[in-house]
Amino acid sequence: MTKNTDQPAAVKNTAVSIAGWPIQQVFRLLEYPFSKIQRGVGIQGMPWIFLLPNLIFFGIFVIIPLFINFAFSFTGGTELFLSNRVYTGTEQYRFLLDCKTFGDPITCREDRFWKGLYNTFIFVFFQVSFLVLFSLITALILNREIRGRGFFRAVFFFPVLLSPVVVALIWKWILLRDGILNAFLVSIGMDKILFFVSPEWAMFWAVFVSIWAHMGFYTLILLAGLQAIQPDLYEAAEMDGTSKERVFWRITLPLLWPNLLVVVVLALIKGVQVFDEVFVLTGGGPGTATQFIVQYIYNTGFTEQVQNFGLASAASIVLGVILFVLTMLQLAVTRARDNG
Repeated sequence: MTKNTDQPAAVKNTAVSIAGWPIQQVFRLLEYPFSKIQRGVGIQGMPWIFLLPNLIFFGIFVIIPLFINFAFSFTGGTELFLSNRVYTGTEQYRFLLDCKTFGDPITCREDRFWKGLYNTFIFVFFQVSFLVLFSLITALILNREIRGRGFFRAVFFFPVLLSPVVVALIWKWILLRDGILNAFLVSIGMDKILFFVSPEWAMFWAVFVSIWAHMGFYTLILLAGLQAIQPDLYEAAEMDGTSKERVFWRITLPLLWPNLLVVVVLALIKGVQVFDEVFVLTGGGPGTATQFIVQYIYNTGFTEQVQNFGLASAASIVLGVILFVLTMLQLAVTRARDNG
């Protein structure tokens, strides 16, 4: 009996050894060069050796293009190569910032830039506000012991797995004049609504689709924060007879604040950078009602008949400065709250 019992285990160990043999050979081949490198840089320097491929990739595709973009913002003309372009100093920035009243895009010399900036702030205000609110509510619900909790978690996260272009196309087919939503409205006796003709409807659906597509990701972050809270705190509050509202404001929200801050910062940056899904959904229309700042940069640098790379680069630098300032303000508010 002992022999028969040990035989399957021996076969299993043999199979594992055979399957792991190629991996062992690879490690043996790598052992010699890495041991030489470790002797040269020391143990403390080995993390940098493993990070080096990512650092090289990041430098080539992020840092270097960033400096090139910054250099382009001080040039003019239509030439593509930087060496052939004309140095214009801060002319592109002066052109963008030439406004009589910054609150009114019509008074600006480059009104399309300010219209895009104005639209972006409207979009970000509503999108981030409702995104954080709905994500928090959803996370609170999914954190409870409800039937089919795993299924609903997967359902809410599923849109995150879709490409923004796919998301936009799905909703565009739903919202077209002869789309699914208008077919439903007609079936209940209502008239068709031209969602992409009205500026208000176009902005509403741009915000709605963006929330629908990204809410699952932020819900997951908040859900992780909720599950990290010790259950003993809730049990103690229940024993003291504390109301659920007070538990939320005094226990849940303060302990969830770090995750909530991450969600707000990430949603803010993502909202300001919105482009692909809205571009496919509305094309920036009607008119310029849903043309945001990134689309302005894209159109200025690539789609217009006269491609103004310098102006597009300057606009992207201004956008980067705005994002940096907003992020620093949020971090400052957080530090003040934690210290206070």
